[in-house]
Amino acid sequence: MPGMMDTVLNVGLNDDSVEGLAAQTASERFAWDSYRRLVQMFGKTVMGVDGDLFEEALDKTKEHKNVHNDVDLDAADLKRLVSTFRSIIKKKTGRPFPQDPTEQLHLAIEAVFRSWDNKRAQDYRRHNKISDSLGTAVNVQAMVFGNKGADSGTGVAFTRDPSSGENKPYGDYLENAQGEDVVAGIRNTVPLHEMGRLQPQAWTELQQHMDKLEKRFKDMCDIEFTVEQGKLWLLQTRIGKRTAIAEWVIAKDMVDEGLITVKTAGQDRVTAGKLDELFKPSVKAEEIKGKEPLARGLNASPGAAVGRVVFSADDASAWADRGEKVILARRETNPDDYHGMIASQGILTSAGGTNSHAAVVARGEGIPAVCGADAIRMDTKNKHFTVGETVVAEGDWITIDGTQGTVYKGQLATEPSPIDAAMMGNKKARKAKLWQAYEEIDAFMERKRKMRVRANADTPEQARNARARGAEGIGLCRTEHMFMGEERVAEVRKMIFASTAEAEREAYKALLPLQRRDFVGIFKAMDGFPVTVRLLDPPLHEFLPNHVDLEVEVALVEAGAKKMGKKKLAERKQVLAKVRDLHEANPMLGLRGVRLGIIKPGLYAMQVQAIVEAAVQLKKKGLDPRPEIMIPLVATAEELRQMREELEPVARRIIKRSGVKLSVEFGTMIELPRAALCAGEIAEHADFFSFGTNDLSQTAFGFSRDDIGKFLALYEERKLVPSNPFATIDEAGVGRLMQIAVQEGRAAEPKIHLGICGEHGGDPDSVLFCHGLGLDYVSCSPFRVPTARLAAGQAVLGTAQTSSK
Repeated sequence: MPGMMDTVLNVGLNDDSVEGLAAQTASERFAWDSYRRLVQMFGKTVMGVDGDLFEEALDKTKEHKNVHNDVDLDAADLKRLVSTFRSIIKKKTGRPFPQDPTEQLHLAIEAVFRSWDNKRAQDYRRHNKISDSLGTAVNVQAMVFGNKGADSGTGVAFTRDPSSGENKPYGDYLENAQGEDVVAGIRNTVPLHEMGRLQPQAWTELQQHMDKLEKRFKDMCDIEFTVEQGKLWLLQTRIGKRTAIAEWVIAKDMVDEGLITVKTAGQDRVTAGKLDELFKPSVKAEEIKGKEPLARGLNASPGAAVGRVVFSADDASAWADRGEKVILARRETNPDDYHGMIASQGILTSAGGTNSHAAVVARGEGIPAVCGADAIRMDTKNKHFTVGETVVAEGDWITIDGTQGTVYKGQLATEPSPIDAAMMGNKKARKAKLWQAYEEIDAFMERKRKMRVRANADTPEQARNARARGAEGIGLCRTEHMFMGEERVAEVRKMIFASTAEAEREAYKALLPLQRRDFVGIFKAMDGFPVTVRLLDPPLHEFLPNHVDLEVEVALVEAGAKKMGKKKLAERKQVLAKVRDLHEANPMLGLRGVRLGIIKPGLYAMQVQAIVEAAVQLKKKGLDPRPEIMIPLVATAEELRQMREELEPVARRIIKRSGVKLSVEFGTMIELPRAALCAGEIAEHADFFSFGTNDLSQTAFGFSRDDIGKFLALYEERKLVPSNPFATIDEAGVGRLMQIAVQEGRAAEPKIHLGICGEHGGDPDSVLFCHGLGLDYVSCSPFRVPTARLAAGQAVLGTAQTSSK
């Protein structure tokens, strides 16, 4: 955990030993500088005094002497500072700075132990999935001094560039300094290679040690060192942290150098959890160094986006049409916002979680998104949002980072992903070392993995994108996303408002060719691979205007505050009446999924007809479509039996009439606890199960995935949940339900095939768990397919690099 734990230097100096150190080294300034540093670090780290108080006193001393750097202060200045620092400690703690070296040592050791539980260390462990129970050791190390003059210094060296992976030394060096000066940025460092000019002998020796250490550890090393009057001392070394790009480049180079095997590269040197970073633009590091975000939310969809803020989907679409780059800001999104979402560079919501509508659509479309930024107060009516006293109005520029979950005011510079260009066929990008590294290691891991990886894709374009990234089929095609266009929503609303069976049939008749055309494109893009189509799942009210907006609009017209023609008002009242009729207290558990198919059997029959006719059309052209029809939200075996009994004849009639051979499988999504517990009964009527872990987690925990962002951080901090259950499968609860369903399902129907289609399918830890369950495939958004492929290969090899290196 580099930088997370506390350090105290120069322990043991006191009023007596500082004089001895001055005499021993013949440098009074050096001795008092070391003592000043001890009192400052000890006061802050061990005794809990606000560090700013010491910095302010130091700044006043430099200002009084009219100098800019600490090194320009003489021994007399430093003596006065020690006295000032000790006065600050006494005033703030009521205790003097301890003079007994043994007491200093014991207190410093205790402080380092305590730092295991400081906030930054806890946050780091939570982010990188490191157990709190590991604990720490404390190193007590003899001092060497880099602050003895111009022939001394301190630095941090990496054996290779941790940003690009380039095989050359990288780091910082600072003359006449101690280690915290480098880390804290108190003075400007020089690039590591400048040591060759300043300390040529130490530089030559350091390079030799770097080579030796790298060969010993067979990995890129991070080394802290000190030069004391020309002599080089190595203080510590560890495996160096690196970017996702550097991971792959370093792994490839070390394979070529014979340091490691391709197996080691794929198993231990590349991190599945960081692979998303390779495919997304990112904010340049120098742009955000020292900059506090305007707001923080959940990292719902990776990548950086810069744009002008708009507050409605219509505005997003209109502004984008005239060439503007926009970021759509909403409290939360709904299906009606789809046209504006796909026109936007990025999406920002103040509510919702990592599996909210905004997050799911953003990941599916590859749009960066930050969701649940609850410090933001959205005022879409007046077209602005506020964070504290800061107001961001329509048209203002903002930058969002969906990888980190941060929001910044203004335009920050970003850099594109070179590997994404290569994957999409860019010839120049394919010649780059990064792509060659990815291609070689990915090919090896591909040969090792057992689970297949499919994609969640709802359009032909998404399907083509997924296939280019290595998807082996579609594990979830959500048909509700096909009804989002204006033309289609209009026809869906005709079906909803139909007062007779004939009117309802006419609405289905209008929707049929639109659905069929969609499926032709998807099956064609995934030719030869299975495509699991989920029949309509959400409640019908999602295809109608917002309930509250309608109530307000009609009330304003009736009160005379808004003008509207009588005919239009009558239409709006009719819509409002239907919205009231369909309104549910808890729509997530209401009239949706299979229940909708039972209430409106013609709807599912139309969809099955469109699916099978599209497949037959392509089969006649010599293609190989492989449709799988999924009936959602099944809780009982009888629901699935009756639905299959109604729908399978529809498919058989079309296939028989066409004269082609076509296999159509029927199955269900296991997304309710009862379905998991009764999976053996349900399996008797299913060709496949697909675990809908988003809703299974929601119903198992009783958490709303759209609202969990309001309390998730507190729950993780207090260890009430080990991690976000909508990001990583809860193995103890949700995982247990899955295990029961797998065992009972296969016991009842050994040939049943099993997969997962929730967004957990792209989470490396969840992929590892699914491998252990013996699932046949995982499915995730197209942009996470490479991550899932790598994690599935690492699961076979026994090590999944899921957390940050």
